[in-house]
Parts: sequence; C-alpha cells; structure tokens
Amino acid sequence: MGNSPSKNVTGEEPVKTTLFEKEPNGITYRIPALIYLRHSHTFLAFAEKRSSPSDCDAKNLVMRRGTLRDDGSVQWSLSQELLTACLPHHRPMNPCPVYEKHSKTLFLFFICIRGNTSEKKQISTGKNKARLCCVSSSDDGQNWSQVKDLTESVIGETIHKWATFAVGPGHGVQLENGRLIIPAYAYYVPYRCCSFPIPCTVYPRALSVFSEDFGQTWHIGKMLRKKSCECEMAEIIDHEGRSHLYCNARNTGRHRCEALSENSGVYFDKPHLAPELVEQRYGCQGSVIGFPAPEFVPNDDAESKACGTSLLSPDTQTWLLFMHPTDKSKRRDMGVYLNRSPLHSSGWDKPRIIHSGPSGYSDLAYNGDKDQFSCLMECGKESELEQIAFMSFTLNDVMQAGKKDKKLH
Repeated sequence: MGNSPSKNVTGEEPVKTTLFEKEPNGITYRIPALIYLRHSHTFLAFAEKRSSPSDCDAKNLVMRRGTLRDDGSVQWSLSQELLTACLPHHRPMNPCPVYEKHSKTLFLFFICIRGNTSEKKQISTGKNKARLCCVSSSDDGQNWSQVKDLTESVIGETIHKWATFAVGPGHGVQLENGRLIIPAYAYYVPYRCCSFPIPCTVYPRALSVFSEDFGQTWHIGKMLRKKSCECEMAEIIDHEGRSHLYCNARNTGRHRCEALSENSGVYFDKPHLAPELVEQRYGCQGSVIGFPAPEFVPNDDAESKACGTSLLSPDTQTWLLFMHPTDKSKRRDMGVYLNRSPLHSSGWDKPRIIHSGPSGYSDLAYNGDKDQFSCLMECGKESELEQIAFMSFTLNDVMQAGKKDKKLH
C-alpha cells in the first residue's frame, strides 16, 4: 500500500492512507503515534488495539512500518502486535516513541494499567494502577527488547502523590544538547482525608520525563503550575542559538495550555492559555512539532508578508506546527496551525483544515530531507473512531491562505 504526498495545487485536502481501521467485530484502533527515522527513510506508526472504543478495553500496542520511496510515496508493511510491550495482567496504552541518535536506539514509552481499572476510578480513589514502561530497538523497530518497568527507578516515592499518570501520547524529542524528552502528565493529589482524595482537588498537570545520558537513566521534571493534561513538546532554538522547550497541553478551558522551559524540561515557567488554539469542552489530545525556519518562503501570500519582519529576520531558528480539531464544541475538522514566532504567545496563524469531518487524536512528524510533514490522525465520516489515517503535506500547503475561508478545499 502506497501513499503519494498531495501537491495540493487545487487546494484539496491531502491524500489519506488508512493504516488502522475499525473492524466489523468491534475491534477499534486508537491513540496514534508517529516517528520518522531520517537515516533509514522509515516511518513507524503506532496505535492501541482495543476490543471496543473504551479505554478499559485496550489490548495491545500495534505498529506499521512505512518505507519512504524516491518518488515520495510510502510503502507500508502489514500491522504487527508488539508482543513484548506489555506487563502481565496489565493493558498497554499511550505509545510514545523517541529516537536517540548517538546510540542509534529507538525507545518506545507507554503505560500499563492494572486490569480494566479506569482513569476515573484511580482519580476518585487516589490509588494509582499505572506503571511507566519502555521497550527499545536497535534496528529501527524490526525487533524489540523485553519490557522494562521504570516506575520505581524513575518516579519512586512520588507515585504515592499521584492518583494516576500517563505519557504523551505521541512522540518524544531529542534536544540539541542530547537530552531525551518524553511528555507526560499526572493527576496530583494535594489533600487526602482517610486516604481518599478530597473531591475536586485532583487535576492533571503536565511534566517531562527526561534522560541526560542517552536513555540509560530517566528522571521526572516538575509539574506545570496550571491545569494541563495530555501534552507534546518541541524544542525552539532562538536567534542566538539558545534552547527553549515548548509544551502544548490539553485543557478544559476552551483553549490549549502552553508553557516554556529554559532548563530543558526540568521546570516550565508561566503556563498560560493560548487564545488562538481552540479546545473542545472536555478537551482533546493534540500534536506539536518544531522544524527549521525556512530562509525563503515560496508562494507566500501578501497577507502573510504583511505580518511583520519575522519571515525575513525571524526571532527564532525554529517554527512550530500544531495539529488539533478546530471545532469549538465537537471533535471535528482537523486543522494545522503555524507559529512563526513561537516565543510569543500570540504567534499562531489561523488553522488550515486538512480533514473536514470527525477528527480526534493525532501525531505529527517532520522529514527534513524532503522538507515535508506527515501525520497520523483519528478520523472518519460519521465518527473519529472509524480509522487512523496517514497523510503528508508541505509548509506551502499550510501557508496557502484561502481568501474565502480557512479550509484547504
């Protein structure tokens, strides 16, 4: 099965390739994660295989391998279950891959939840049933190690202050200084009465799990001082070469939560809401990725050129792309937002719709060789749970400002 990138010359939505599709027997695929391995021109697409759409019915993590051909098409392998990515009597969830370029090791983080315990029950009882787990591969995902349960070594006694936690879902990132970052969030329990959390005091907060020694040991950073849930992170390099770690997190306040770290994820300062980034009432996971700011922007429209001098002399060497459903009330109309001034809270352009209709979780990847973006997303015609689809598009596709509306069609 191949997929040719959409040239989008007519403003149509990019071509989709269905990688995981809901089966007649009820088996559902959810929670996409995508990584592009530049050295081998390989995409790895991950998802949860569930016996029903319910979180409690997650069974296995699955993966498909995509080989990028010279003509830009992607040849996909059949789906395979990751048999080592599990713990006995637990269900694996939230795939979160990151590639360590020095040791050429691919890490796949995920959580394992005891039995069919729901997140809601963990929050109400204050009794965590989640474990932090990881498998690794030295051959680009062809073979995987046995699972490692990192809960005790990484989280330690802090776990007793968490009702539950998770990683991602989506991709991690390796910073220019070599540090590996896994986005995560935890439901912190500030007060207890008779061992139970005091109602309405437990809410999620984003944080990072990081490694300074190429994945040999891992540590947890400090949580954001604001309500923030499922998140992804991206490195921003400013015009003086300094690194800033950006966090974009799910929220229930009608807008996404953003924060910056000046110490590579140990601590995030001044979290705030992003007024340009729409969030549904109960929130939805979203994806963000950083990429080198272009020296020249092809086919940029007059309106964009009038936005300021950032196109010619940007304040950063990095731009951001963010992907999320754009409808204010429902998970539908998947949009891509561009930020050319990512160190400023109001730098987001209006979204470009790349899928009109039901849309859910997503994950972005960037191919620097072809200067192209790819994504996995939950989508469908009647429900976002119908399939997980892959598509590719260019920066020019995103920047083409429609004069009549914000859509790509």
